[in-house]
Order: sequence, then C-alpha cells, then structure tokens
Amino acid sequence: MKQKYIKLSTYAKNNCILYRTAYTHWAQGLIQGKQLSTGTILIEDNEEIEFKNKKEKLVAVYSRVSSSENKNNLEKQSDRLISYANAKGYKVSNVIKEIGSGLNDERKKLYNLLDDDSIKTIIVEHKDRFSRFGLNYIKLLLEKQGRELIIINEMDNDEDDLMQDFVSIITSFTARLYGKRRSKRKTEKIIKELNDKNI
Repeated sequence: MKQKYIKLSTYAKNNCILYRTAYTHWAQGLIQGKQLSTGTILIEDNEEIEFKNKKEKLVAVYSRVSSSENKNNLEKQSDRLISYANAKGYKVSNVIKEIGSGLNDERKKLYNLLDDDSIKTIIVEHKDRFSRFGLNYIKLLLEKQGRELIIINEMDNDEDDLMQDFVSIITSFTARLYGKRRSKRKTEKIIKELNDKNI
C-alpha cells in the first residue's frame, strides 16, 4: 500500500499545534516525512503513528482559579481538561490545580511545571488560566525546547476571575506608587543628612 502524505501545515492544524511546533517536531525526527525540492514538508498521514506519538508524550493539564471561593470551578475545569486530553489520545501524566491570580508570576505549581523538561505538552482551557500577560513569550520559549502549549478555547468569559485580577492590578500599582513615594522621601532625607554633615 502506497504511503499517503499531508502538508506539515495540515498536520499542525489536525493536531491543534502551531506550525513552528510541528516543524520542530519534524526537525527533531519526532514525526516522519520528507521535504520536496520546493521546500514543502510532507508528513506521513498515518493516524496510528500519530496516536502512538501522542500517547508516548508526557502531557500535563493545568487548571487555575483566582480564589478559593472558585474551588468548585477548579475541579470542573480540571475534569474538562482530562476529558479533552483523553479524547485526543494523550496520556495525562500530571494534573496540576492551582489557586492564584493570573497576574502572579510566582505561582509555585506553574513554575515547577515550566521547569520540568520531561513534560512536552501542557494543556489549558483558556489562555488566561495560564497567564494574563506574556503568554506569547512563554509559548516561544516552550517551542524552542521542543515543547508546546495547547489552548483549548481562546476565549475566556469568566468575569468574576477577570474582576479579581483587575483588583489585583489596582492593588499592585497602588502599592508600588506609594512605595516609590516613601522611597523618594527616604532618599531625600539621606541626602539632606549628608549635606548637613558637610556644612
């Protein structure tokens, strides 16, 4: 039977990953294919091979809510992620649930997940569950490592969570503003004391 091929862009779309990620997988030999003289990359259209590759990859699902009041939503979010991964044929090795603001860049569980090179695929429900800001930078760095971030739904309508993060922004900026004012007053006091000593 003659082997069928599909374009790398089609392979990326079928597997819900970026073209750049698919190219990295091909370059590293994780998926089989050939490159035509025109530069077009063709991938073997073998669903069994793709399913096997997915099962062998260590996949983590990451769910997050802003406060403990939404803990029930955290469990439901996690269940939906596991169901999605199973339907796609992924073998889930890590289920991470975290409570914390999407603006917090010191979330311990997320930090440990990003630091674990054995996890090749991270699945989240919405992009804001992962991070409110800097998501594209994180995705680029993951791709450079041959890893990927799969976002099931690009839209996020969780107004309560968004409002809590908005309050966090105001609180953070207010603290920094008043902190800078105190710091400025302290600096001015030190300069005055130094000038008084020199007189």
